[in-house]
Amino acid sequence: MSLMKEFKAFALKGNVIDMAVGIVIGVAFGKIVTSLVADVIMPPIGVLLGGIDFSNLVIIVKHAVGDTPAVTINYGKFINTIIEFLIVAFSIFLVVKGINSAKKKEEAAPKAPPAPPKQEVLLEEIRDLLKSKS
Repeated sequence: MSLMKEFKAFALKGNVIDMAVGIVIGVAFGKIVTSLVADVIMPPIGVLLGGIDFSNLVIIVKHAVGDTPAVTINYGKFINTIIEFLIVAFSIFLVVKGINSAKKKEEAAPKAPPAPPKQEVLLEEIRDLLKSKS
């Protein structure tokens, strides 16, 4: 089998296509979650913390000299990223938990027993008729 045929067989498998669709949707969903965290959730948290902006927290390793910018360790941005990650992870946890509970409810719902075959119904009717005649 040629290399191109092998690649075509691999690339067109259902699992690969499903994975690609999942990645594209995941990236789009990631943008939504990032906006939710940055634009909706973080501002009230900043207000609750007294307006603290962690992104300005830095350790200066080397001061700026002339046109050379200062060398800094931006640990405040790192703290912001950790907080955002925790919020995103918790949000995803709640979504997955909701989906799992919906699945459990669906699985736990009692299913009606299947209707008996037509032959059994006819035999039961004959039996009942014979009982009523005796």
